[in-house]
Amino acid sequence: MEKTSEQISIFQKGKPVYFISDAHLSFENGQIEDKLVNFLNSIIGKAGYLYILGDLFDFWLEYKHVVPSAYLKTLAALLKLKQAGVEIVYLPGNHDFWLGNYLHKQVGITLAGDQLEIDHHGKKIHLYHGDGLAYGDYGYRLLKKLFRFKPNIWLYKLMPVDWAYRLAHRTSGASREYTSKKPKDLRGYYDYAAEKIKSGCDAVIMGHTHVPEIKKLDNGLYINTGDWLDHFSYVVLENGEFKLEYYKEKE
Repeated sequence: MEKTSEQISIFQKGKPVYFISDAHLSFENGQIEDKLVNFLNSIIGKAGYLYILGDLFDFWLEYKHVVPSAYLKTLAALLKLKQAGVEIVYLPGNHDFWLGNYLHKQVGITLAGDQLEIDHHGKKIHLYHGDGLAYGDYGYRLLKKLFRFKPNIWLYKLMPVDWAYRLAHRTSGASREYTSKKPKDLRGYYDYAAEKIKSGCDAVIMGHTHVPEIKKLDNGLYINTGDWLDHFSYVVLENGEFKLEYYKEKE
């Protein structure tokens, strides 16, 4: 018997809320995808909500009739999670901001904007991937506007699909490598979170930095989910408490 939306809402009430980001899945990291899929399967029956805070994919180009072929196992695991009654919400990152309607139509994922405020377990939470917050990151902010300019997206999609994917793959990998070598200056992230906390949020959760952390700021928390390249980290909200966890497969 299918659950109605009202029944699902009751079913979810009080269940843990999970937050992940920055798996950067690509054609080359199948082992990471296998680990992520096992994690997604492990929270079936536990989670009420799953929030993906960007860069689940190292890049995502979506055409009317074409989507990436590399992520079938992940999409199947997300669909299985959705069919088990878990609500999944996806905020774009700087590697997967060209999301179309495919994930919503085929998997049932809710696609959110760049920022989102939610309430769970008595906590008001602000969500944001976090790209562009680092002080002095002016070049990236300009590139972000150019990449998200709709005429530029239209022009890029005129390229043959295989060429477009090959170029996106190389560019995305080079960008990630460059960012990983830069010194981690988190002041911009802390200051952004502090402002949101002053405005009434209990917690600000982000990704992007690949630095997993829960940090007390005034009367609230700055939280970063980390990544699935090195840390395999995620955040859980349960009974009003945030926990930073590291996924380890059972031996």
